[in-house]
Amino acid sequence: MVTDYLPLLAQGAGLSLCVMLLSLAVALILGLINAVIKLFGPRWLRWISTGYTTLVRGIPELVIMLLLFFGGEMLVNGFLSLLGLGPVRFNTFISGVLAIGIVFGAYYTETFRGAFQTVDRGQLEAAVAYGMRPGQVFRRIMLPQMLSFAIPGINNNWLGLMKASALISILGLEDMVWLAEQAGRATQKPFLFYFLVALIYMVITALSSWGFSLLARRYALSTSTARAR
Repeated sequence: MVTDYLPLLAQGAGLSLCVMLLSLAVALILGLINAVIKLFGPRWLRWISTGYTTLVRGIPELVIMLLLFFGGEMLVNGFLSLLGLGPVRFNTFISGVLAIGIVFGAYYTETFRGAFQTVDRGQLEAAVAYGMRPGQVFRRIMLPQMLSFAIPGINNNWLGLMKASALISILGLEDMVWLAEQAGRATQKPFLFYFLVALIYMVITALSSWGFSLLARRYALSTSTARAR
């Protein structure tokens, strides 16, 4: 009977991985945009960005997820009722991805901001002196070097995001944590299925650490080569 649930658990693992990767994409985009705003944006945008990072980092991930899913659904349906329209139900997958992405976008903002500040200002001044436009300076000099400094922080935040993605099961999404709970109840062997879930997370963690270490070495090599030139 236990083996009957293994294919379902594998499907749940695939869904969980999709949640992680899409949430990472949202978080990286938000983090990069907000880091640029904090460093180079107008004052009023910097205030908004600072408020976002301060507020989000001070609230637990689960609370934000519940606020966006249940609170957001309530607000939207309240607005629709004023227009005479019927209620809608939020998609748990999309809500979870957005919530996790918004939370870790705040952490990536600080990661990218710190990495941008470590880029040698002399190189930027030299690029401007050579006649490069601001967009070219950003794409060709700032962004590649910033990423080489940001990779350790990206990895650390990714590991936190990966663990936080398990919270999405509370919304009812049938990911591997949700399926492990259901399988444990049906077979009276919850430890076995939660242990399998833990192993899956450990495998993802090991592969991620290996991949980020390769990426860090590659960026370090390319950056040192560029500086030598």
